[in-house]
Amino acid sequence: MFNIEENLKKLPLSPGVYIHKDKLGQVIYVGKAINLRRRVSQYFHLKKDADPKVRAMVSHIAEFEYISCATEVEALILENNLIKKYTPKYNILLRDDKTYPYIKVTTTEKYPRVIKTRVLKDDGNKYFGPYSDTKAVNETVELLQDKLALKRCSAVAFPPGMRPCLNYHIGACRGICQGKVTEEEYAKQIDTALAVLSGKDKKLVAELTAAMAAASAELRFEEAAQLRDRIAALKALGETQRAAIPGMKDIDVVLAVKTTKETYAAAFFYRDGKLVGRETFPMQAGDGDDNASIVAAFINQYYGIMPSLPYEIVVSHSLPEQELIEEYLETLAGRKVSITVPQRGEKKALLSLAQRDCVEMVKTIDERVALAAERVTKLSDELYALVSPHYPALPKKSEYRIESYDISNTNGVDTVAGMVVFQGLRPMRKDYRRFKIKTVTGPDDYASLREVITRRFRRGLSEDSAFPTLPDILLIDGGKGQVTVVLEALSALEEETGKKIDIPVVGMAKDDHHRTNSAVIFEGGTWHETGLSGKGLVYKFMGTVQEEVHRFAIEYHRNLRGKHMIGSVLDDIPGIGPKKRNSLLAHFKSVEAIRSASLEDLEAAPGITHANAEAIYKFFRKN
Repeated sequence: MFNIEENLKKLPLSPGVYIHKDKLGQVIYVGKAINLRRRVSQYFHLKKDADPKVRAMVSHIAEFEYISCATEVEALILENNLIKKYTPKYNILLRDDKTYPYIKVTTTEKYPRVIKTRVLKDDGNKYFGPYSDTKAVNETVELLQDKLALKRCSAVAFPPGMRPCLNYHIGACRGICQGKVTEEEYAKQIDTALAVLSGKDKKLVAELTAAMAAASAELRFEEAAQLRDRIAALKALGETQRAAIPGMKDIDVVLAVKTTKETYAAAFFYRDGKLVGRETFPMQAGDGDDNASIVAAFINQYYGIMPSLPYEIVVSHSLPEQELIEEYLETLAGRKVSITVPQRGEKKALLSLAQRDCVEMVKTIDERVALAAERVTKLSDELYALVSPHYPALPKKSEYRIESYDISNTNGVDTVAGMVVFQGLRPMRKDYRRFKIKTVTGPDDYASLREVITRRFRRGLSEDSAFPTLPDILLIDGGKGQVTVVLEALSALEEETGKKIDIPVVGMAKDDHHRTNSAVIFEGGTWHETGLSGKGLVYKFMGTVQEEVHRFAIEYHRNLRGKHMIGSVLDDIPGIGPKKRNSLLAHFKSVEAIRSASLEDLEAAPGITHANAEAIYKFFRKN
C-alpha cells in the first residue's frame, strides 16, 4: 500500500514535476514545483478555505511520483508535455495545442531575420529554445531587431527599383533592399545576434543597463522602463539558453537502476529537444550482471518491438557488442541509430540530469511497483467476481487480457472500427488494430460490429500472426443490442470453424449522462445487468476502456476523413496530381500552410514548378 506521509518525506527539495494518480493508476494531475517536497506536501495539509476543486482532486489521490529537473523552467516545459500526453482530469487544458516558442534565425537566407516561431523544422536555419516566457521572447526579438537594425520583412530578393517599406523610412531598417548594407556588414550583425541568443549577452546587458541608468537620471522614465523590461527578458531567456538542433531532436537516455530488491531499466524520452516522459521497466537480472549488460539487453528487447526509434540513444557506459546493436537498430529503423556515451556538452547534461533523477527514483520505485501489482490483482479479483458466475469456465488469473471495440462514422461515410487491448491495467498499444468497414453501406453500427468481430476472430482462430492472442474477456461498448450481435457472430464462427469460442462477452452500458454505469451479460437465456457504481476498480476500469476505445476509433475516422478532404481540395488545383499533392503536404505539413505560403515558398517545394506555384497561389486567393 502506498504510504503518502512516508513518501512525502522522501521527496527532494529540488525543482521538478509531480504526477498525482488515482487508485486505478491513472494520471489525474500534473504540476511543477521549485521545491517538490514543500509543494506536494501542501496538497495533503489543506486549509479549511481551500478551493473545492483541489479538495476533490486530493480525495482521489492514491499515489504520486515525480521527475527531477535542473531548473524551474525545465520543469515547466516537462509539465507542458506531460499534460499534453495524459490530459489529466484536474488540469486546465489548452484546446489549441500550442507549444512553447523558439527564436529562429533564418541563416539559409542571404540576409537573415530573427523571428519567433512555434514550429521546429529541419530546414538548415538556427533555432534557440524552447522558451517558457513568450513575453520575454517577443521583447528579445524586438530588442535584437532594433539594436542591430535587422531586416524585418520576408523578402529574399531585391530587384532594381524596389521601393523600401515603412521600416526603412522610420529608421528601423538600414535599407538592405536599397543596397545600403553589404552582405559582410550585415553578417557581423547576425553574428552578434547569434552570440546573444547563445548566452553571450553580458556586453549587451551592460550596455542596456548603462543606457537605463542614463535615461533614469535624465527623467526619461518611460524609456528606462522599456530598457529594464528588455534586460529582464534577456535574463529570463538565459535560464534556458540552448540551440535547438532539429536533426538531433529524438533522443532517448537509457540507464540501469538497481534497488535493494529489483533491477530496472529507466528510459528518458527527449523529443524536439524537450523531455516528454520517463518510463521504468523491470529487468530479470542476476547479481553478476553489470549496468552495461542490463542496458544492452533492454535496448535489444525494447526497441525490437517499438514502431518508431529515436535517432540517438545516450548511455552512461559503452555497451558490449555496441556496434552489432547499432547495426540491429539500423535494420529496424531503416536509418542510422547511434548509441553514444557523451563526455561533454548538452547530451552530457541530459545524461547527468537522468542519473540524478534515478538516484531519487531508487527511494520509491520498489514501493510503486508493488502498489501497481496490488491494483492489478484487485482488478482481476473484481472482474472474476463479476463475470465467473455467468461464465464458470473463466479461469482465475492474476491479470486478464481484455479486448474492446467501437464503431465510428459520419452519417455512414468512412465507417471504421477500433480495437483496443488491455493486459491487466496496461493498454497494449502495439496490439491495437484498426478496421475499415467493407460490407456495410450506411450508418449501421450493429452490422459493422458484426463484420469486425467476424474478421478479427476468423483471423485469430486461423493463427494469423497479426492476431496472435485471443482475449480472456470481451468488453463491448454498448448494452443488450451490441452484446447480442457479438454473441451471434461468435456462434456463427464456431459453426464455420468447428472450434469452440468460450470467451465472456460483457456489455458496458451507459446512463443518461453517457457514463458507464452497468455491466450487461447474457447467459442461460437470461439477461443479467449489474450496476457498477460503488464497485471500485472495475467501475473505473470499464470507464477507462470505454473512453480509450472511443478515442482510438474516432481518431482513425477523423484521420481518414481528413485525408479525403485534403485530397479533394488540392486535387481541384490545375496541374496538381497525387505526386505533387503529396510533395506539397510533406513540405508544408498542412493545407493551411500551403494556403498562406508565398509564391517563392511554393516554388521551393520539391517538384513544384513556377507554373504550379502560380496556379496554387491563385487558387487559394480566388477561393
